[in-house]
Amino acid sequence: MFGKKDKTNVLPGDGSSNYSDSQILRDLAKAYSRELKWRRIFKFALLGLVILYVISVMRIAASVGGAVSSSAPHVALVELSGPIGISIGVSADQINQSLRKAFAAKQSKAVVLRVDSPGGTPVQSAEINAEMTRLRAEYPKKPLLVVINELCASGGYYVAVAADSIYANPASIVGSIGVRMDGFGFVGAMEKLGVERRTLTAGTNKALLDPFMPSNPGQVTHLQSMLDDVHQQFIDAVKQGRGDSLSETADLFTGLVWSGSQAKELGLIDDFGSLDSVARDVVGVDAIVDYSFQPGFLEEFSRSFGVSVGAGIAQKMGLDFGLR
Repeated sequence: MFGKKDKTNVLPGDGSSNYSDSQILRDLAKAYSRELKWRRIFKFALLGLVILYVISVMRIAASVGGAVSSSAPHVALVELSGPIGISIGVSADQINQSLRKAFAAKQSKAVVLRVDSPGGTPVQSAEINAEMTRLRAEYPKKPLLVVINELCASGGYYVAVAADSIYANPASIVGSIGVRMDGFGFVGAMEKLGVERRTLTAGTNKALLDPFMPSNPGQVTHLQSMLDDVHQQFIDAVKQGRGDSLSETADLFTGLVWSGSQAKELGLIDDFGSLDSVARDVVGVDAIVDYSFQPGFLEEFSRSFGVSVGAGIAQKMGLDFGLR
């Protein structure tokens, strides 16, 4: 019909559409910007995966290759660095696996556990201590030595006392023979805010340590007895490991820490020394081969990107040997 405009062939921007040319350009620019952004993210993620894979392969190759190819006499090194625990740092399984490989190596003349740890969970520390004791009995002619780096406190020292001898720097921090359990109480804050706590339990003490409920004297007494029991286990391990060299003082088992020079006077360590000096002067071998556990690719990737699976019951409850 004459007088009516045919809208079937109308193009954006000819004045007959609400969708202008400038709007089209803006949308195209946004889409292109989003595409570039995701391309960059993908490239960085891919590059990170490649780097982590290469690092993991190099570490494993260096550790395994060095141990297998070293036919000359050497000192077998195992590193214990960081908190001790399954979810918070290095686990007993990792350390014990490394120690077994180090002892089993035919050309290792001694095993050195180099410790730099603030402590960790009681169970994991005790398991390493027990395995060190077992390996010393299985390989009586191969000394097990501990070299303390910066810090060997609490659970770290629980591990160290199972060695034949302990060496440290005069400025190293040693000790913290104690157990702690941390918690918080929000009862007063809840009262001010008018918040009511509603908890149902099957078992009188099932809500133990609930920070939103008043402290229960009976529960506190029970928990203190549990801590005292674990503390006594720690003390017994120290006495058994250090023997007559230990100079017991009134504050030795109170959780205090000492410098390396003070620790030597107390019998907490045997002498001063570093990894190199102990290998050279005590063992009489300069060559050192690292048998430390090396994480796999996925584990390294997870650690690098801050992925934590399971916070750990001991860490959540605050039951640990940590020095903080």
